[in-house]
Amino acid sequence: MSKPAWQNSLIMRAARREPVERTPVWLMRQAGRYQADYRRLREKTSFLELCKTPDLAAEVMLSTVERLGVDAAIIFSDLLLILEPMGLSLDFAADEGPRLGNPIREPADVDRLLELESIESLEFVIETVRKTRAGLDPALPLIGFAGAPFTLAAYSIEGGASRDYRIAKKLMLSDAGAWDAMMARLARAVTLYLNAQIDAGAQLAQIFDSWAGCLGPDDYRRHVLPHTRSVIEGLRPGVPAIHFAVGNPALLPLLSEAFSQSDRPAIVGVDWRVRLDDAWTAIGPNRAIQGNLDPVVLLTDPPTIRRRAKEILDQAAGRSGHIFNLGHGILPQTPPENVVALVEAVHELNSKVRTRRKID
Repeated sequence: MSKPAWQNSLIMRAARREPVERTPVWLMRQAGRYQADYRRLREKTSFLELCKTPDLAAEVMLSTVERLGVDAAIIFSDLLLILEPMGLSLDFAADEGPRLGNPIREPADVDRLLELESIESLEFVIETVRKTRAGLDPALPLIGFAGAPFTLAAYSIEGGASRDYRIAKKLMLSDAGAWDAMMARLARAVTLYLNAQIDAGAQLAQIFDSWAGCLGPDDYRRHVLPHTRSVIEGLRPGVPAIHFAVGNPALLPLLSEAFSQSDRPAIVGVDWRVRLDDAWTAIGPNRAIQGNLDPVVLLTDPPTIRRRAKEILDQAAGRSGHIFNLGHGILPQTPPENVVALVEAVHELNSKVRTRRKID
């Protein structure tokens, strides 16, 4: 039986740290508010309605992939959707971001967080995976994703965005039993959720720990690492996982350590606060790496974008296992033509680098 075309795609080979003819590129938030078509759609449809309408969610991503020429799609969804069937109310206020109406504030409140027994209540996400996979070029992989247990816990406790994460960190530090019970419940839910996405047609799984950067290494190791590791260990065998956290390069060795008891292809996502070559040294040579252009660079001009992309490719130095990406998501103010310019620059520049290396 022949292997599916995506199995030999640039991103899957890079995830396995195999040689590739050029560095693959995809971008976090590659479909979103910077696009005029997306803004027009949002004038008629709320963000939650869009996420819960598989036909629209799939089309948003499929049209983006075709327009940008990236090497992978990621499902169009939101990492907080999983919290609704776990008993928390979710809403997205205009220009204010997500709000959870009944946050968990005290240790006793942890019992209000329901066990996710099945993904039936999230079937709209699974159908989005199926429809996106069906409409995607067979040679391109599809990335599923979920929020990491810490980020989901922090949102659940803070009730929305936070500057200092003081409520979440206070619960974490004052009642380890309640904290671990909450994190374990979230880890089981995330594992179930990601495996359902994989079963529906996703080839890779990205775990977003958007708020983990607020922690120091000791607290991360003690209160977070065991739960993230349990998610990674529980994923379908052989499926590559991308572990991405924002804001604290000191955590990179621990992000890598989360893979230590798994033999799956391991990719550590890196933000822009550290050079890519220094990050690779921190995570170790036996891990693939994803990153790490500062999204603000896309607000400049094509020559600057090209120069900054080349700097990152030079830091990767043609080593196997690099997936080019931003250090976080595309900003809403980004000119769409600059995103195309970045993808084209990465495709052109690293092909030239690899050709030159072969000649040398």
